[in-house]
Amino acid sequence: MSAPKKILIVGGGFTGLTAALRLSADKNFSVTLVEGSKELGGLAGGFQIQGTSLEKTYHHLFLTDTSILDLVKELGLSEKLIWCDSSVGIFRDKKIHPFKTPGDLLKFSPCNFLGRLRTGFAALYLKHQKNWRGFTRVTAHDWMTRACGASAMASIWTPLLKGKFDRHYDKVAMAWFWARIHIRANSRSGGGGEKLGYFKGGFNVITVALEKQLRANGVKILTGTLVEKITSERTAVINGETVSFDYCLFTGPSPAFAKLLPTTESLNDYAAKLRSIEYLGAACLIFTSDQSLGDFYWVNVNEPDAPFLVFIQHTNLVGPKTYGGKNVYYIGAYLDPDGKTFALPDAELTQKWFAYLPKMFPHFEVKRVEEKFVFRFRAAQHIVDTGYEEKIPEFKTPLPSVFLSNFSQIFPEDRGTNFAVRDGEKIAKLIRQEATK
Repeated sequence: MSAPKKILIVGGGFTGLTAALRLSADKNFSVTLVEGSKELGGLAGGFQIQGTSLEKTYHHLFLTDTSILDLVKELGLSEKLIWCDSSVGIFRDKKIHPFKTPGDLLKFSPCNFLGRLRTGFAALYLKHQKNWRGFTRVTAHDWMTRACGASAMASIWTPLLKGKFDRHYDKVAMAWFWARIHIRANSRSGGGGEKLGYFKGGFNVITVALEKQLRANGVKILTGTLVEKITSERTAVINGETVSFDYCLFTGPSPAFAKLLPTTESLNDYAAKLRSIEYLGAACLIFTSDQSLGDFYWVNVNEPDAPFLVFIQHTNLVGPKTYGGKNVYYIGAYLDPDGKTFALPDAELTQKWFAYLPKMFPHFEVKRVEEKFVFRFRAAQHIVDTGYEEKIPEFKTPLPSVFLSNFSQIFPEDRGTNFAVRDGEKIAKLIRQEATK
């Protein structure tokens, strides 16, 4: 009987964990999973707050997230999943306006009446439009301007695009925007309001269950471990040591993968393609307080001078009981990872963002804030410009037996846990097929 084929998986986010789960179920594979940080989970990784786990960046599920919902059922976690009514607002003209229903849109005074009508018709059209191919060569900014008009762009869409994509806001493909509208519009239960899913114990319950199953399957898991090089001889340098593999899967950002490649002329074009995908960083401030700041779960901050994109009262979705009766908040922004704001010390960033909150909530009292945490991610959002399809790297790389799967290959949908699981399943199947040729 031949020895099991050695599988090296780089990255312990949901893509890497799912691929490891599927491959390790086959006794013909011996799987090692390497994660650079100390914890598994990737962008859905958790930390301890008020006696439970919470994500370092805000997370929830949509009703349309079938891939991760199937995995949750398989792992026996369905009872931990709760579905909650979402509530959305927009802060504009010094006021938070409800922005959940068609009626809310019609009452949204920062936009003129014609702009509100045009926006409603555009949203309805995008909800029912299933063919997104025609949206790949036009920018969201141009398409929405033609569909909704200047007033709607100024008060609703341009601030959101700028908040999400910074200086790239007018380059983003309409195909990406279509996917965001399409998913949210279809995450409604029985014609009612939007339903969002969350877990008792946070998304960490998935990570913990996956890790337990992986270890039971014999997977070797190395956290706090860096991969320094991947060669064309089916070897990798891990913490200074050369190890061999039969197949390797890399799940980190594409430019990070480019840095690990051999510097050979034959790979120059491929490495350049990987580096052509630009990323924005993200910063998240999480804090707890005994003070409730309004009735909304999610508030998009659309004022031109706002220093952040979104304000989230997490406990307006799931309730404060899980967190010792405290309210839990996220403040989030997408930032240039080499810019001044991203590099601010935690205390300065916190002070800057807290200084803005009284504009939104005049009764906000910083002295009632208890715990504060700041988390930063250098590669949090890739720039999906027109012609992006040509930039997407294949799952199978030019290196023998080396595969790539990361959220830059998710298109036209945005990155998220559901698509991370979906692609983890897909890449595991591809590796298995390659190994059995």
